[in-house]
Amino acid sequence: MFFQILMRVLLSSDFWQAALQFGALLLLPALGGLISERSGVINIALEGLMLIGAYVGVMMAIATNNVWLGLLGAMIAGGLLALIHAIVSIHFMANQTVSGIAINLAALGLTNFLLPIQTQGQGVRALGDALRLPQLHWGPLANIPFIGPVLFQQNILFYLALLILVGIHFLLFRTNIGLRIRAVGEHPHAADTAGVNVRLIRYLCVVSSGLLSGMAGAFLSLGIAGIFNQNMTAGQGYIALAAMIFGKYTPVGAAGACLIFGVGEALSSRLQDTGVSANLLSILPYVLTLIALVGLVGRTTAPAADGIPYEPASE
Repeated sequence: MFFQILMRVLLSSDFWQAALQFGALLLLPALGGLISERSGVINIALEGLMLIGAYVGVMMAIATNNVWLGLLGAMIAGGLLALIHAIVSIHFMANQTVSGIAINLAALGLTNFLLPIQTQGQGVRALGDALRLPQLHWGPLANIPFIGPVLFQQNILFYLALLILVGIHFLLFRTNIGLRIRAVGEHPHAADTAGVNVRLIRYLCVVSSGLLSGMAGAFLSLGIAGIFNQNMTAGQGYIALAAMIFGKYTPVGAAGACLIFGVGEALSSRLQDTGVSANLLSILPYVLTLIALVGLVGRTTAPAADGIPYEPASE
């Protein structure tokens, strides 16, 4: 019985549509973390950056009655929180892992504190269609059996995530800016000697990770869920971090890992009627994460200067 239901789920277009959607959700913070770590700054704050983005996105959309301002607010909030991580990690040269954990805890505590205050204890009601990021339907392409719903009936941020993936891959491996980012993450002293402003590059990369993670938070709250609940990211940022490592610090590799984890997320939500405990199914994405990391993390090499604070010789 279970395997019959499983096969029916795996062969349905709804399942693969959801898998790609969840994969794109994870891809945005994974790419943000990749940029940050390629520049030499460990960023495990992706969870907190997503959460603050999800919260601010919903509150801004409700306050302005404009979903696009909500998306913008989410990105700005993620960028500002990432800036704090950058200042602590780059300027004050604090432990980057501890700083990231602090950001995650601060985001969770702040959203839990502000939510009942701003909603008078009522919580956020489900958003109407006008305050949700739109689903795009690509005309006749959307009506193609199976392929149409999977590829051509997705949220607008799904397609934006794909464009960002291509853009970041091109930036990192086909431009002088990307060469500088990789040089700063591998050999900051050599880059500094060549005239590259190591700290500026790292600041820009960390803030960029906040912008992308904030966008992912808005994708979750304004696009997928249409609501904000306490701790609604529920570890998505950590899975994105794992996808970045699993993907060996490359955009394409991270995208492949996000697809795998997206399949796990979709399975956990689509197998609720199989008789298997919902709580047990909810851990499926994290089990896949552990399996992936146990199998491949030993063969993954981070940038040489990742996590190592840099102090310019002039100081």
